[in-house]
Formats: sequence, structure tokens, C-alpha cells
Amino acid sequence: MAKAKSSAPMFFATGRRKRAVARVRLTTGKGEVEINGRPIEQYMGRKIMEMIVRQPFEVTENAGRFDVKVNAHGGGVAGQAGAIRHGIARALVNFDAALRPALRKAGLLTRDPREKERKKYGRKRARRGFQWTKR
Repeated sequence: MAKAKSSAPMFFATGRRKRAVARVRLTTGKGEVEINGRPIEQYMGRKIMEMIVRQPFEVTENAGRFDVKVNAHGGGVAGQAGAIRHGIARALVNFDAALRPALRKAGLLTRDPREKERKKYGRKRARRGFQWTKR
């Protein structure tokens, strides 16, 4: 049986942080956030992560106005929370370009480029060498 399509407009965006990627879909609604088919409280587990995800709505004073569906993968929970925040901010700009200055000022539209550096051969970690002994 096919689902009935809703006539509410949808706004899409992709957010990234570390190795995490989040595809975000905003629709007008009651403020429900669903990540990978689960409610945000169940998926994130920590209140601080929920606050990070909801930050773009607080900055633009749109809390409770949109329903959010997210498909997130890669990285850990913290990276995914940052990616979702980035995606929501970008989707809000697609919804209303007048929100851009407020989101830009809060630093929510900037993609955080920091990623873990890869480990090199001949080293213990990315840059730290093995401990030297005279023998």
C-alpha cells in the first residue's frame, strides 16, 4: 500500500562534521525530530546532543515549527549531532534566506573542517614516533 503524499513543502540539505554525513528534510509541523527512524531522545541519548541538534531553531526562533527527518551515517554520535545541526541550518536557509545572517553569526553555516589525521607508517600515531632507546 502506497503512502499518501503530503502537500506541505519540504526543504532538503546535507550537513557534514568530521566523518559524519546527515541528509536533512524539513517540513512544517510540530517540532518532532526523527533520526534514522528513531526519535531524537532515543537516538542521541544525551541531552547536550539534543541541544546541539536543536540549536538552529533556537537561534532563528523557529522552535516547534518544523518536523525534521534525518538520515545520518558515519562518525560517532557527537559528529552526527554536529552534521545534523549543519544540515538543519542549511535547510532553514533554503526555507527563508532572511535567516542566513543570524545563522552565519552563530557559526552554524560553517562546515567544521577538522578531521582526524591518518596514521603514517613508521609512527605510533599520526605524528608521534615510537619511543627511542639507546640499547
